[in-house]
Amino acid sequence: MKTYKFILLLIFALSVSLAKAQNNDLGRIYLNAYVPEQIEGLPEIAKSQLESKLSQIALQNGMGGSVIYPRFIISANVNVLTKDITSTAPAMIALTLEIVLYIGDGIEGKSFATHSLTVKGVDANENKAYISAIKNIKPADASLQAFIEKGKTKIIEYYNSRCDIIIKEAQTLASMSKYDEAIWSLTSVPDACTQCWNKCIAALGPIYQQKINYECKTKLLDATNVWNAGQNYEAAEQAGAILATIDPQASCINEAKALSEKISKRVYEIDKREWNFKYDQEIGLERDMIKAYRDVGVAYGNGQPKNVTVNYKTLW
Repeated sequence: MKTYKFILLLIFALSVSLAKAQNNDLGRIYLNAYVPEQIEGLPEIAKSQLESKLSQIALQNGMGGSVIYPRFIISANVNVLTKDITSTAPAMIALTLEIVLYIGDGIEGKSFATHSLTVKGVDANENKAYISAIKNIKPADASLQAFIEKGKTKIIEYYNSRCDIIIKEAQTLASMSKYDEAIWSLTSVPDACTQCWNKCIAALGPIYQQKINYECKTKLLDATNVWNAGQNYEAAEQAGAILATIDPQASCINEAKALSEKISKRVYEIDKREWNFKYDQEIGLERDMIKAYRDVGVAYGNGQPKNVTVNYKTLW
């Protein structure tokens, strides 16, 4: 009996762990809220309100937006179904709005999921009536959760169906020495797309190695130039600062070490001072390589323009 209870507890614990892991994965797919300027009749203040509501829907369902990954969006169009003036004193504006929600690829203008809901708002003027109606959109509504889930599934299918193309494009970028962009592209694939994510992780290793090899040569040249130009203790310090950033796994690491030994010897000859170059041997050895890949991708994404042209016309 005790064994039976233990097995049940074990199954329960594994189920909780699995559910937690799945939720974590789902949180790594991002939806950015986007409301185009061209929605007919929608007041500017209501536009901001609607955009905020879209962000809440995405966040509430574990898909809050990220400027680093701007491709996928949650957007909306607004249709006025009825507009009436109440017979109350004072008279009020009553609006019935159809809010059509979209999840899709904002860059290619491809829709993944749509959902329509009707909301009503009444207030002293039209602007306030719009805001009143939009406030009635409930991010935790079960129908919105189903809508988000459908969009999420389509995004995973998008990555898995295009995986070989994504990897090929990244390898092409790497061949043009655009290593950071290549790494950003591969690390943009969410963990939830397990099949594609595993392929991208396998492809990242060689590209990352090319990146650190390329950077090693560049930094070695910079350090050599700095040292040759000064040939004194200060120049040694500047060159050492450059050499210290070279990854020990890079192909030219032995040349970097040879340069540091040469500098150390010369500094002692001309200045009678010890030049204790401290090389961080731990860089690249014990670190989490997936984190290292993502750090490169995030740094590249943060440096890109934040205004992305959204192709909403075909999305609708």
